[in-house]
Amino acid sequence: MRTWKLVSLGSITGSFLALALVTVWSCNSQIGEGPMDASVDNTVWTPPPPPDLHFDPDAFWADDPPLMSCVADGGMLPPPKPPGGTPECPDDKNRQGCPCPTLGEKRACWPGLRANRGLGVCRDGETTCVRVGELNQAWGACEGYVLPTSGATGGADACKCFSEGRWAIDNLVPCFYTQSGEDIGAASSVTEGGMPKCQSMGKPLKPPTQPWSMNTLTVDCVGHWKLCYTLKAGDAANPLPTDCTVSSVCAEGDYIDAKKPQALPQLPAWATTTQAAIDCAKKFKMSGGYGEMNVDGTTVTCDKVQKVFNRVKYCPLSCNTNPMQPECKNCGSGGSGGF
Repeated sequence: MRTWKLVSLGSITGSFLALALVTVWSCNSQIGEGPMDASVDNTVWTPPPPPDLHFDPDAFWADDPPLMSCVADGGMLPPPKPPGGTPECPDDKNRQGCPCPTLGEKRACWPGLRANRGLGVCRDGETTCVRVGELNQAWGACEGYVLPTSGATGGADACKCFSEGRWAIDNLVPCFYTQSGEDIGAASSVTEGGMPKCQSMGKPLKPPTQPWSMNTLTVDCVGHWKLCYTLKAGDAANPLPTDCTVSSVCAEGDYIDAKKPQALPQLPAWATTTQAAIDCAKKFKMSGGYGEMNVDGTTVTCDKVQKVFNRVKYCPLSCNTNPMQPECKNCGSGGSGGF
């Protein structure tokens, strides 16, 4: 994390007076004769060094840092090169009252924070170089700009890069297996001919030979995103911390074209291989379950997005054989959720 520091840059002027100390000799002494007067201090005085007038470029960012940039490996890029001008009148903002070069010239202006500029609803204004007094000229009022909406804490109204995303999964169908009347667990289905199918297998279950599902991500901000789908036994309308997990799989990747659907790596095949997962699959089969969608992402502007954003309710297994039941009306093989 970069630490911003403020350096106060006053107008420092002054001079240093070089003092020459003169050794006084007795009037009746001759050059080269007689001892030096012990009462005279013959130490040579050295003036202190001048103050350090080094200009700290971080002064531009002290109270108004630029928009940060994060990369895929989780690192943060250094801030951009400081603008010209002074911290009070930087030439990247063209503030009202600050000096301008040419009378009548028009430029973009921004009276808000750098981190919000050009994001969401925020828009630059325009200013004109005007005469001030008889000899000076300065930027006039910034007109037409749009600042963050008052009270907004996130999304477009707050002028953040990220405001919304959607994750869509083609196939969310699990397969439940029995052998000699015994429930032996669950595994992911595979897609054949556009439909989910269960591969034939026996105990112990192994992940199928094909990935579970294709999936796509649509976000209004470029970044690195990890999305996970967790199959749990329980009630989607009343999830509990004690709900057990059948399986959890994730897709992760860089999202590079904002607001356009992008395929992520396919969700991998899975199977219940532990006794806890097998017992949870049996509970899911008996009393129902849901799929939990979770996102863990970092935008290109370093915003973190971490939350559970959707729970997919599963239809009863009886819908596989009798899809005309009322509770099977909206059943399907895929699902999506917004975050």
